[in-house]
Amino acid sequence: MLQSAIRVQPIPFKPSLVRMNGQSAATRSSVACSTCCLQGVCLPCDLAGGDLERFDQIATQKRRVARGSALYRSGDAFEALYAVRSGGFKSVGVSQNGDEKITGFHLPGELLGLEAISPGRHGYNAVALEDSEVCSIPFAALERMALAVPSLQHQLLRVISGDISRDHGLMLLLGRMTAEQRLAAFLLSLSRRYERLGFAASRFVLRMTREEIGNYLGLTLETVSRVLSRFQREGLVHVQQRDVELKNATALRDLVGHW
Repeated sequence: MLQSAIRVQPIPFKPSLVRMNGQSAATRSSVACSTCCLQGVCLPCDLAGGDLERFDQIATQKRRVARGSALYRSGDAFEALYAVRSGGFKSVGVSQNGDEKITGFHLPGELLGLEAISPGRHGYNAVALEDSEVCSIPFAALERMALAVPSLQHQLLRVISGDISRDHGLMLLLGRMTAEQRLAAFLLSLSRRYERLGFAASRFVLRMTREEIGNYLGLTLETVSRVLSRFQREGLVHVQQRDVELKNATALRDLVGHW
């Protein structure tokens, strides 16, 4: 364990997970957007007063998803967006021959399901990296409210734009970057996302395994482990299991080149 590390833990929920056929069941929660600690970074962050109360009315359903279970699967009908309240998810695409490709990781305060707005069906599996909880936001109700509340519409467009930017970033990672550049860019991206949540930018916990990181970056497990070890020898990072401390973020940015 890092002696000085600030551990980023998922927001705990006390009730036991209710399992149905290997997956968690949808449940109700009394937690409202106005009292949620992620309210400042989630979709309703610019809402106040009556508008926030209206949003609370359409985001009443919370859903707990056990580690390794799917929130939704490729081909499922699109009905809602999901705001990650605790834990984390990975988006997984499956080829015709059964090969899986991780296309993204989703942290608390971020939205799942944006890719399904246009086609009306989900194109990926959303799988929990750990025991997690989401807020379900029915899209038809969200769309109606966004038309009436400009600040909500603006925030929704910002979120969609951010999702497109992350996809563009993935294309850069899988393009001409070396393995070292890909991993450095990945760590810097996580750093910025944790900082946005109010946590330390230089110390965080990897919710995903090294194998999952490699799948996302187009690298083998062995390469991810080798590069992390090299970064540690050179004093760029300190890694202990899933605890990560960025010791020299400037050098990591210099390595990426255009970050």
